Amino acid sequence: MRILLVEDEPKAGEYLRKGLSESGYVVDWVRTGADGLHCATTEDYDLIVLDVMLPGMDGWLVISELRKTHSTPVLFLTARDEVEDRIKGLELGADDYLVKPFAFAELVARIRTLLRRGPIRESDLLHIADMEIDVMKRRVTRNGERIDLTTKEFSLLHLMAKRQSEVLSRSLIASQVWDMNFDSDTNVVDVAIRRLRIKIDEPYAPPLIHTVRGMGYVLEDRT
Repeated sequence: MRILLVEDEPKAGEYLRKGLSESGYVVDWVRTGADGLHCATTEDYDLIVLDVMLPGMDGWLVISELRKTHSTPVLFLTARDEVEDRIKGLELGADDYLVKPFAFAELVARIRTLLRRGPIRESDLLHIADMEIDVMKRRVTRNGERIDLTTKEFSLLHLMAKRQSEVLSRSLIASQVWDMNFDSDTNVVDVAIRRLRIKIDEPYAPPLIHTVRGMGYVLEDRT
């Protein structure tokens, strides 16, 4: 199991990193909210241990941004024990809340409980501009109108939506959607993007699928 630890206090961070590693987890430790959000949205984690009081981007803002695209379980750590703070964390999408100081054994027990809840569920609904993607029903609408996609087209759009605003290379898209190694002589990705644009972008404004020359493609609202 892979855990992302976001804790700015050096002694606490090192203590938790070492303890969780000795408990059998693979731990990535970062010290700022910005670094935590970047890791959480670009890497795959089974759980995130997130301190609330962080310099710059605090834990509240990190989880607010994270929940727009990811449903990775989050365990908040905080020195604040007010009921209002706990409610705020849970309403923002936290899965559990542990007040400092705490016994390390309790932290491990709570982590195990969260991880036993089952596979991580992605957000059921993804939004970008006026487009909505219902992941469970595999339904896409834009401006309230239903858009029919093939299985591969939906997989491609879903991948781009999960990682919206991130430039995805052709090789990454090929491996994720077609489970194939990218061959420079194969234009399967470009053809699929072209077909997706015809359905997603041409009938509507603004366009959401953009080409980044020499790098790949990105799904984002540039208005």
